[in-house]
Amino acid sequence: MKNVENKVVLITGASSGIGEATAKVLAKNGAIVVLGARRTDRLEAIVRDIQQSGGHAAYRELDVANAEQVNAFVTFAKDTFGRVDVMFNNAGIMPLSPMRALKTNEWNNIIDINIKGVLNGIAAVLPIMDQQGSGHIINTASTGAHTVGPSCAVYCASKYAVRAISEGLRQESNNLRVTVLSPGVTTTELGHDITDEAAAEFVDQLRNTSLNVEAVADAVLYAISQPDNVDVNELVIRTMACYGHAF
Repeated sequence: MKNVENKVVLITGASSGIGEATAKVLAKNGAIVVLGARRTDRLEAIVRDIQQSGGHAAYRELDVANAEQVNAFVTFAKDTFGRVDVMFNNAGIMPLSPMRALKTNEWNNIIDINIKGVLNGIAAVLPIMDQQGSGHIINTASTGAHTVGPSCAVYCASKYAVRAISEGLRQESNNLRVTVLSPGVTTTELGHDITDEAAAEFVDQLRNTSLNVEAVADAVLYAISQPDNVDVNELVIRTMACYGHAF
């Protein structure tokens, strides 16, 4: 696809869900994808599938909460392929719970991965993209960055932060494209770590009308494929079946 072919695209949270689907659709359209996540067995299998289909892909183990690992991930991509065109900060977690449950360790994990992980990704690629004179940073937020529900306070706060960070970066940049992606409930592993029974039941109910991951991956493809002077700043994606709730 025009303006996608041969672009070097880095994807965090790439071992399943939106990250995996995006890697496959971008590679199918000629991008070179570099995948990062903690489950290297899954990354190896995805890269093998892409390569067997004629695409170009590589992977590296990555914990986005670890700034040194994020820097090493970006350096690996730059050293291997010569440049970094797109950084898709997609890794995230969603251990929902009521505030009064006081699951403070889960709160801290949300902050470390959903907020600091995005900041680590931005910090690692900005110098490279500035030196190149171009680049595209895509950050996964959520419809939870536009509304708040019970048991969602800390998670939604983290996604509001991603929107704010993205918009601030856009306003500061004259040589970078910045996109914030806000999908509704999607058929992924997100939420598998919910330990609160009521919150887990709530998410299970929402999944009855969830988006498929390919729809979100196509939105990423759309944003990347636009002409260089077009910056798709925000994409909010919901299933048509989500009437009656905000997610």
